[in-house]
Amino acid sequence: MEFSFEEHLAQAMASLEEQQAKMAAMTRELQASSASVTTKDRLVTAKIGPQGQVLALTFHTTAYQEMAPAHLAAVLKDVLNEAQARMGEKIASSMRSFDGVGESLRMAFTGEREDELLGGPGGLDLDALLAPLTAMRPGGDEAKRSDKQEEFNG
Repeated sequence: MEFSFEEHLAQAMASLEEQQAKMAAMTRELQASSASVTTKDRLVTAKIGPQGQVLALTFHTTAYQEMAPAHLAAVLKDVLNEAQARMGEKIASSMRSFDGVGESLRMAFTGEREDELLGGPGGLDLDALLAPLTAMRPGGDEAKRSDKQEEFNG
């Protein structure tokens, strides 16, 4: 069953609007999210925002007061890095839900899969798709243009 240009365009636009709405919702969700990690000894919890910013460091005991500065620095570095990695995993996981969006939009618009674009069966004939635009071009009703760039003699 063949669809008209208008039907393909309507399908593509509907698909695009759906994906845009999903992306906007995901963006709002991620902007409001955070990741927290607490050290195994429950000394400190680090809370990281969606852009890797430190939102909070919460010390659960006063044991840090007795720690050597280098040891405390190492503990903070590790807990912050782990929290940032978890936030990165959340973002990556959310982004994976958009794998294949380009392909689905291509299918909605052209009816062709990416592997069919180089001459495979199915989909729209691009010459037919562009015919209305070609006809509006000055001289569009003449024979097809050659592949050579036309010289401007103005």
